[in-house]
Amino acid sequence: MSEYRLTVLPGDGTGREVIAEARRIIEVFEEHSPLSFDITEIPCGGQYFLETGEEWPEGSFEHCRDNSDAILLGAIGWPGARLSNGDLAGGQVILGLRSGLDLFANIRPVKLYDGVQHKVHGVHTNVWDPDLVDMVFVRENTEGLYHSLLRRSAQRAVGAKDDPIMIDGFPGLEGEVSWDPRPISRAGSERVIRFAFEIAKRRQSRMGIPQKVTCVDKSNVLRGCRLFRKVFNEVSEQYEDIESNEAYIDAFTMWLVRDPEDLDVIVLPNMFGDIATDLASVLQGGMGMAASANIGDEHMLFEPVHGSSPKYAGLNKVNPIAAISSVHLMFDSLGARHGDADAIMCADILEKAIANHLADGGAVTYDLGGTASTSEVGQAIAERCAVLLPEKFASA
Repeated sequence: MSEYRLTVLPGDGTGREVIAEARRIIEVFEEHSPLSFDITEIPCGGQYFLETGEEWPEGSFEHCRDNSDAILLGAIGWPGARLSNGDLAGGQVILGLRSGLDLFANIRPVKLYDGVQHKVHGVHTNVWDPDLVDMVFVRENTEGLYHSLLRRSAQRAVGAKDDPIMIDGFPGLEGEVSWDPRPISRAGSERVIRFAFEIAKRRQSRMGIPQKVTCVDKSNVLRGCRLFRKVFNEVSEQYEDIESNEAYIDAFTMWLVRDPEDLDVIVLPNMFGDIATDLASVLQGGMGMAASANIGDEHMLFEPVHGSSPKYAGLNKVNPIAAISSVHLMFDSLGARHGDADAIMCADILEKAIANHLADGGAVTYDLGGTASTSEVGQAIAERCAVLLPEKFASA
């Protein structure tokens, strides 16, 4: 029996609803597989801030840091919930954890399942071939344009403050000016690039198909990106069995939707990774299908990429598959980190259940052209897992 400590952060709005379906899935695996979870749920986010004046209860960061093998987050953000400095209320939850726990690699798989149609001009239709869309984005998660906000949020989470960066002015600019620094370090670049190549090695072993790692940046004009590209070239020489490729972000966005079959693993600096992965979600059916993992040397956090969708909150309407797929990433990552073959098997079973559900024309929500509710989709996938699991594990 493998037991892991899991901290659940439902967050705001529809985040709470999709996390309920993720927990439904986890309960099925606890019942029918060797996996077991000691779960702590912590309220947090903008709604909690408006109710209490706090972003989450005191000691929450320390609990996530010291008492969690994995963290599962819904979504953060609520209208009117802002701190006095203008930052998003709840930022110390997701941003503070990313920076404070040094979750340097943001992993966003983009896989198109058979049966998923794409919404174009208001109509759901088949655009991309499912056999040709299967890639993984690896976004640097702690530096770049978001570094100052991440650092601020992490310091706030532990009750500390950061010294502000002072720049008196910019030559050639007059009047009111706002700015954000964009630091990219050699150490930060090397670890996330190496992480991307290791993912490619694992995919190559699992799939039996040669893999390619593509570095996406703007090194033709930006100094930080020049360092990122330089480090990429150095690291790529250490992985002779993995093909490497390079692209500028502007051209890459065109290739992404025109020739997705040419992409396997993509590694990017923070801001470009944030934007490109949202575009890439269109290939897999939209943000409701987009799962993610935030990985560091010691900690792991998993979350759907989408936001809290306040206008849909309480309507039982949004797609829970991104959250459920984040559980798949959690099982797989726990298995890889702890050498737990049962957890890896559970990840494979959950992915199979999702794929079968979609390929068989199972219930889907409005964003995929269906009329099903959040809970109906979650329940249907959970029932498939309950059927598949006894084939591999003795029922508890």
